[in-house]
Amino acid sequence: MSDTFAGDVTAPFFGFLGAAAALVFSCMGAAYGTAKSGVGVASMGVMRPELVMKSIVPVVMAGVLGIYGLIIAVIISTGINPKAKPYYLFDGYAHLSSGLACGLAGLAAGMAIGIVGDAGVRANAQQPKLFVGMILILIFAEALALYGLIVGIILSSRAGQSRAD
Repeated sequence: MSDTFAGDVTAPFFGFLGAAAALVFSCMGAAYGTAKSGVGVASMGVMRPELVMKSIVPVVMAGVLGIYGLIIAVIISTGINPKAKPYYLFDGYAHLSSGLACGLAGLAAGMAIGIVGDAGVRANAQQPKLFVGMILILIFAEALALYGLIVGIILSSRAGQSRAD
């Protein structure tokens, strides 16, 4: 196996773990945000059914979080090919940290979007002037996941720079 495998044998484990972490944690945030916001939309829709489509914004924003994790997971997994290019522990750790940065930021953003979305759509049903404020808070919560995506891309791009080949 040593003549076909270049680099550290255990390094791809960490790289694939990073890809899995990015997707799993981001999807956990997306699922929580969707579920929590969806409960608020359903509860609000009983009294004000005309506002359901307007109040679906937090659910859509939560769903985007899973896409961020998918992007990083694809970037990481395409960068792991030890038969074509040596893959060292540095590369595996870079991919692991990339996945964790994106995934955990997505989880945190999903929790924020879920809580704000639930309370926001219920409050919007009682006072329509709160809609703009709710959207601004949701945008700032979504930005947390975007920061994780950006850092994840930067960290993932560091893989392959450990040694001069």
